[in-house]
Amino acid sequence: MVELDPLIRGFYRDRYVEDDRLVRLGHGRLEFVRTQELLRRWIPAGADVLDVGGATGVHARWLAADGCRVTLVDPVVEHVEKAAAVGTFGAEVGDARALRQADASVDVTLLLGPLYHLVEAADRAQALAEAVRVTRPGGVVVAAGINRFGGLIECGSNGSLTAESLPLFLEAFASGKNDGLHGFTVAYFHHVDELGGELTAAGLDAVEVFGVEGPAGNVLQNAAPESVDSLLPAAVLLARQTESDARLQAASYHFLAVGRR
Repeated sequence: MVELDPLIRGFYRDRYVEDDRLVRLGHGRLEFVRTQELLRRWIPAGADVLDVGGATGVHARWLAADGCRVTLVDPVVEHVEKAAAVGTFGAEVGDARALRQADASVDVTLLLGPLYHLVEAADRAQALAEAVRVTRPGGVVVAAGINRFGGLIECGSNGSLTAESLPLFLEAFASGKNDGLHGFTVAYFHHVDELGGELTAAGLDAVEVFGVEGPAGNVLQNAAPESVDSLLPAAVLLARQTESDARLQAASYHFLAVGRR
Protein backbone atom coordinates (compact mmCIF):
# COMPACT_ATOMS: atom_id res chain seq x y z
CA MET A 1 0.00 0.00 0.00
CA VAL A 2 1.36 3.41 -0.98
CA GLU A 3 1.63 5.80 1.95
CA LEU A 4 -0.94 8.56 1.42
CA ASP A 5 -2.40 11.06 3.85
CA PRO A 6 -5.79 9.66 4.97
CA LEU A 7 -7.43 13.04 4.31
CA ILE A 8 -6.26 12.95 0.68
CA ARG A 9 -7.27 9.32 0.20
CA GLY A 10 -10.71 9.95 1.68
CA PHE A 11 -11.21 13.12 -0.36
CA TYR A 12 -10.64 11.39 -3.69
CA ARG A 13 -12.33 8.14 -2.74
CA ASP A 14 -15.47 9.54 -1.07
CA ARG A 15 -15.96 13.23 -1.87
CA TYR A 16 -14.53 14.13 -5.26
CA VAL A 17 -15.26 12.90 -8.79
CA GLU A 18 -12.46 14.16 -11.06
CA ASP A 19 -13.94 12.87 -14.31
CA ASP A 20 -17.25 14.58 -13.63
CA ARG A 21 -15.60 17.89 -12.76
CA LEU A 22 -13.69 18.08 -16.02
CA VAL A 23 -16.61 17.30 -18.33
CA ARG A 24 -19.62 18.84 -16.58
CA LEU A 25 -18.66 22.05 -14.78
CA GLY A 26 -17.74 25.17 -16.72
CA HIS A 27 -14.39 25.75 -15.08
CA GLY A 28 -13.51 22.07 -15.34
CA ARG A 29 -14.29 22.05 -19.05
CA LEU A 30 -12.05 25.08 -19.57
CA GLU A 31 -9.25 23.45 -17.56
CA PHE A 32 -9.57 20.24 -19.58
CA VAL A 33 -9.54 21.94 -22.99
CA ARG A 34 -6.57 24.10 -22.07
CA THR A 35 -4.60 21.26 -20.48
CA GLN A 36 -5.23 19.14 -23.54
CA GLU A 37 -4.05 21.78 -26.00
CA LEU A 38 -0.96 22.62 -23.97
CA LEU A 39 0.06 18.98 -23.62
CA ARG A 40 -0.38 18.41 -27.33
CA ARG A 41 2.24 21.08 -27.98
CA TRP A 42 4.84 19.06 -26.11
CA ILE A 43 3.89 15.41 -26.59
CA PRO A 44 4.91 13.93 -29.95
CA ALA A 45 2.74 11.39 -31.72
CA GLY A 46 3.44 7.85 -30.58
CA ALA A 47 5.31 8.95 -27.45
CA ASP A 48 5.81 6.76 -24.40
CA VAL A 49 4.00 8.70 -21.68
CA LEU A 50 4.09 8.11 -17.93
CA ASP A 51 1.04 9.75 -16.34
CA VAL A 52 1.97 10.03 -12.66
CA GLY A 53 -0.97 10.87 -10.43
CA GLY A 54 -3.27 10.25 -13.38
CA ALA A 55 -6.30 9.38 -11.22
CA THR A 56 -8.95 7.52 -13.24
CA GLY A 57 -7.34 8.31 -16.59
CA VAL A 58 -9.07 11.48 -17.72
CA HIS A 59 -5.95 12.50 -19.66
CA ALA A 60 -4.58 9.01 -20.28
CA ARG A 61 -7.71 8.19 -22.30
CA TRP A 62 -7.26 10.89 -24.92
CA LEU A 63 -3.48 10.51 -24.99
CA ALA A 64 -3.93 6.82 -25.81
CA ALA A 65 -6.51 7.75 -28.44
CA ASP A 66 -3.89 10.10 -29.92
CA GLY A 67 -1.60 7.11 -30.39
CA CYS A 68 0.60 7.47 -27.31
CA ARG A 69 1.67 4.46 -25.26
CA VAL A 70 0.52 5.46 -21.79
CA THR A 71 1.14 4.05 -18.34
CA LEU A 72 -0.84 5.61 -15.51
CA VAL A 73 0.44 5.58 -11.92
CA ASP A 74 -1.71 6.67 -8.98
CA PRO A 75 -1.64 6.04 -5.22
CA VAL A 76 -5.43 5.62 -4.88
CA VAL A 77 -6.37 2.00 -5.51
CA GLU A 78 -9.93 2.87 -6.53
CA HIS A 79 -8.60 5.27 -9.18
CA VAL A 80 -6.29 2.64 -10.62
CA GLU A 81 -9.04 0.02 -10.76
CA LYS A 82 -11.28 2.38 -12.73
CA ALA A 83 -8.44 3.44 -15.02
CA ALA A 84 -7.38 -0.15 -15.71
CA ALA A 85 -10.92 -0.98 -16.80
CA VAL A 86 -10.63 1.45 -19.73
CA GLY A 87 -8.28 -0.99 -21.43
CA THR A 88 -6.37 1.35 -23.76
CA PHE A 89 -3.47 2.10 -21.42
CA GLY A 90 -1.63 0.54 -18.50
CA ALA A 91 -2.52 1.46 -14.91
CA GLU A 92 -0.77 0.64 -11.65
CA VAL A 93 -0.66 1.72 -8.03
CA GLY A 94 2.47 3.70 -7.27
CA ASP A 95 4.12 6.65 -5.55
CA ALA A 96 5.47 9.65 -7.46
CA ARG A 97 8.47 9.67 -5.12
CA ALA A 98 9.50 6.08 -5.88
CA LEU A 99 8.57 5.08 -9.41
CA ARG A 100 9.23 1.49 -10.49
CA GLN A 101 10.00 2.52 -14.10
CA ALA A 102 13.56 2.17 -15.36
CA ASP A 103 15.93 5.05 -15.98
CA ALA A 104 15.36 6.92 -19.26
CA SER A 105 12.42 4.69 -20.21
CA VAL A 106 9.75 7.20 -21.33
CA ASP A 107 9.56 10.21 -23.61
CA VAL A 108 7.22 12.27 -21.44
CA THR A 109 6.49 12.24 -17.72
CA LEU A 110 3.38 14.01 -16.47
CA LEU A 111 2.93 15.16 -12.88
CA LEU A 112 -0.54 16.68 -13.16
CA GLY A 113 -1.41 16.24 -9.50
CA PRO A 114 1.43 15.01 -7.30
CA LEU A 115 3.13 18.36 -6.70
CA TYR A 116 0.05 19.87 -5.13
CA HIS A 117 -0.46 16.97 -2.79
CA LEU A 118 3.16 16.76 -1.67
CA VAL A 119 3.16 19.48 0.93
CA GLU A 120 6.82 19.28 1.90
CA ALA A 121 9.43 20.72 -0.47
CA ALA A 122 11.64 17.65 -0.08
CA ASP A 123 8.83 15.38 -1.27
CA ARG A 124 8.14 17.56 -4.30
CA ALA A 125 11.85 17.57 -5.12
CA GLN A 126 11.94 13.78 -4.86
CA ALA A 127 8.95 13.41 -7.20
CA LEU A 128 10.59 15.70 -9.74
CA ALA A 129 13.89 13.84 -9.40
CA GLU A 130 12.06 10.60 -10.15
CA ALA A 131 10.33 12.18 -13.15
CA VAL A 132 13.68 13.34 -14.51
CA ARG A 133 15.23 9.92 -13.87
CA VAL A 134 12.67 7.98 -15.89
CA THR A 135 12.53 10.48 -18.77
CA ARG A 136 14.82 9.98 -21.75
CA PRO A 137 17.36 12.68 -22.68
CA GLY A 138 15.55 15.19 -24.86
CA GLY A 139 12.19 14.22 -23.37
CA VAL A 140 9.93 16.49 -21.35
CA VAL A 141 8.53 16.63 -17.84
CA VAL A 142 5.25 18.49 -17.33
CA ALA A 143 4.05 19.39 -13.83
CA ALA A 144 0.86 21.08 -12.65
CA GLY A 145 0.50 23.45 -9.74
CA ILE A 146 -2.48 25.08 -8.05
CA ASN A 147 -2.29 28.86 -7.93
CA ARG A 148 -1.84 30.13 -4.38
CA PHE A 149 -4.44 32.80 -5.10
CA GLY A 150 -6.91 30.32 -6.61
CA GLY A 151 -9.11 29.76 -3.56
CA LEU A 152 -9.35 33.47 -2.86
CA ILE A 153 -10.31 34.17 -6.48
CA GLU A 154 -12.95 31.46 -6.38
CA CYS A 155 -14.56 32.49 -3.12
CA GLY A 156 -14.30 36.19 -3.90
CA SER A 157 -16.11 35.55 -7.17
CA ASN A 158 -18.93 33.33 -5.92
CA GLY A 159 -19.90 35.42 -2.90
CA SER A 160 -18.63 33.02 -0.25
CA LEU A 161 -15.64 35.09 0.93
CA THR A 162 -16.29 36.68 4.33
CA ALA A 163 -14.32 38.54 6.94
CA GLU A 164 -14.41 35.35 9.02
CA SER A 165 -13.04 33.09 6.24
CA LEU A 166 -10.41 35.52 4.95
CA PRO A 167 -7.76 34.48 7.55
CA LEU A 168 -7.83 30.94 6.15
CA PHE A 169 -6.65 32.27 2.79
CA LEU A 170 -4.06 34.55 4.37
CA GLU A 171 -2.56 31.57 6.19
CA ALA A 172 -2.28 29.70 2.89
CA PHE A 173 -0.61 32.74 1.29
CA ALA A 174 2.06 32.72 3.95
CA SER A 175 2.92 29.01 3.84
CA GLY A 176 1.40 27.65 0.63
CA LYS A 177 -0.07 24.82 2.72
CA ASN A 178 -3.70 23.80 3.07
CA ASP A 179 -4.50 21.61 6.07
CA GLY A 180 -7.44 19.84 4.44
CA LEU A 181 -9.87 20.75 7.21
CA HIS A 182 -11.73 23.38 5.16
CA GLY A 183 -12.82 22.95 1.54
CA PHE A 184 -10.08 21.32 -0.54
CA THR A 185 -7.95 18.51 0.83
CA VAL A 186 -4.34 18.58 2.08
CA ALA A 187 -2.40 20.48 -0.57
CA TYR A 188 0.43 22.81 -1.45
CA PHE A 189 -0.29 25.93 -3.52
CA HIS A 190 2.37 27.49 -5.77
CA HIS A 191 3.35 30.89 -7.05
CA VAL A 192 4.23 30.97 -10.76
CA ASP A 193 7.96 31.52 -10.34
CA GLU A 194 8.14 29.02 -7.49
CA LEU A 195 6.80 26.18 -9.66
CA GLY A 196 9.24 26.98 -12.43
CA GLY A 197 12.06 27.17 -9.92
CA GLU A 198 11.31 23.67 -8.66
CA LEU A 199 11.61 22.23 -12.18
CA THR A 200 14.85 24.13 -12.78
CA ALA A 201 16.26 22.90 -9.46
CA ALA A 202 15.47 19.35 -10.58
CA GLY A 203 17.89 19.80 -13.48
CA LEU A 204 15.40 20.43 -16.30
CA ASP A 205 16.29 22.84 -19.09
CA ALA A 206 14.27 25.49 -20.94
CA VAL A 207 11.64 25.58 -18.19
CA GLU A 208 8.47 27.54 -18.94
CA VAL A 209 5.31 28.06 -16.88
CA PHE A 210 1.88 28.67 -18.38
CA GLY A 211 -1.41 29.85 -16.91
CA VAL A 212 -4.03 27.24 -17.75
CA GLU A 213 -7.52 28.76 -17.47
CA GLY A 214 -6.74 32.46 -17.82
CA PRO A 215 -8.74 35.40 -16.41
CA ALA A 216 -12.14 34.00 -17.45
CA GLY A 217 -11.83 30.86 -15.34
CA ASN A 218 -13.84 32.32 -12.48
CA VAL A 219 -16.58 33.40 -14.90
CA LEU A 220 -17.04 29.82 -16.10
CA GLN A 221 -16.79 28.59 -12.51
CA ASN A 222 -19.94 30.55 -11.70
CA ALA A 223 -21.75 30.30 -15.04
CA ALA A 224 -25.05 28.49 -15.41
CA PRO A 225 -24.54 25.14 -17.17
CA GLU A 226 -26.60 26.25 -20.15
CA SER A 227 -24.26 29.25 -20.67
CA VAL A 228 -20.97 27.35 -20.77
CA ASP A 229 -21.03 26.42 -24.45
CA SER A 230 -21.35 30.06 -25.49
CA LEU A 231 -18.72 31.31 -23.04
CA LEU A 232 -16.07 28.63 -23.53
CA PRO A 233 -14.57 29.66 -26.92
CA ALA A 234 -13.84 33.21 -25.78
CA ALA A 235 -12.43 32.00 -22.48
CA VAL A 236 -10.05 29.63 -24.27
CA LEU A 237 -8.91 32.37 -26.65
CA LEU A 238 -8.29 34.71 -23.71
CA ALA A 239 -6.32 32.03 -21.87
CA ARG A 240 -4.08 31.51 -24.89
CA GLN A 241 -3.33 35.21 -25.13
CA THR A 242 -2.40 35.56 -21.45
CA GLU A 243 -0.80 32.17 -20.69
CA SER A 244 2.78 33.49 -20.64
CA ASP A 245 2.18 37.02 -19.39
CA ALA A 246 3.66 37.30 -15.91
CA ARG A 247 1.18 40.07 -15.10
CA LEU A 248 -1.83 37.83 -15.74
CA GLN A 249 -0.72 34.25 -15.10
CA ALA A 250 -1.86 34.47 -11.49
CA ALA A 251 -5.43 34.91 -12.73
CA SER A 252 -5.48 31.19 -13.58
CA TYR A 253 -6.50 28.57 -11.05
CA HIS A 254 -3.78 26.20 -12.29
CA PHE A 255 -0.32 26.42 -13.82
CA LEU A 256 1.48 23.98 -16.10
CA ALA A 257 5.29 23.97 -16.08
CA VAL A 258 7.32 22.17 -18.72
CA GLY A 259 11.04 21.44 -18.89
CA ARG A 260 13.27 19.33 -21.06
CA ARG A 261 15.71 16.74 -19.79
